[in-house]
Amino acid sequence: MNRRRIEEILAGIHDGSMNVRDGVEALRRLPYDDIGFAKIDNHRELRRGEPEAIYCPGKTNEQIRAIMERNIVEGASVFATRATRENHEAVKDLGVEFFEEARIIFHGERRKRIGMVAVVTGGTSDQPVAEETAVALEIMGNNVLRTYDVGIAGIHRLLKHLDEIKEANAIVCIAGMEGALPGVLAGLVDIPVIAVPTSVGYGASFSGLTALLGMLSTCSPGVAVVNIDNGYGAAYFASGINRRIAGGEG
Repeated sequence: MNRRRIEEILAGIHDGSMNVRDGVEALRRLPYDDIGFAKIDNHRELRRGEPEAIYCPGKTNEQIRAIMERNIVEGASVFATRATRENHEAVKDLGVEFFEEARIIFHGERRKRIGMVAVVTGGTSDQPVAEETAVALEIMGNNVLRTYDVGIAGIHRLLKHLDEIKEANAIVCIAGMEGALPGVLAGLVDIPVIAVPTSVGYGASFSGLTALLGMLSTCSPGVAVVNIDNGYGAAYFASGINRRIAGGEG
């Protein structure tokens, strides 16, 4: 239930194409729709500015489909994150978009892109998380600058792209191993940096824990840190910053 759908209901009541009883029934399911195994937050897009997001791991294909169908019926946009090909097969007839590398399924209206968010990675192995971030940002209505594989093992690679990165309103910096890149980058710019530790690395990286602690411990101010591999969460945060600065809604 987004702003457009509520406006349609109210306009229908106003012009007589919908009676009051049907209008009340359409609005009755706010703030959520209980379908047994899930309570769908129909009010989220209107309240938060971004749609419902389904985290696919741990859910059956039938559950994912039911949640998506309910959102579509309500006229709401909906994300599904960490989606597999199998998940997509279960819902592809609903008219969804599937971004395989980003592991995102989306149905709904895309917002007009404004401003700029830079998505920067330490290595190519960080790219799946980076694409989750970049695709989510684009759907949310942000222009995205992708700058991949510029980690501290060859800092000259980052410096070559620094001028264009400085044009962004927010930076999402994604790195595994020891997670040093966000602190280095934050020391070179006056832009908010959202750091995403990834589970990339050998044994002592502890599946991203070392990068997470390194990012939290950085001496460079201006760094916010999200959870390990949480590209979608970083995109949500960065989108809010960018759209505020660039003058968009939400």
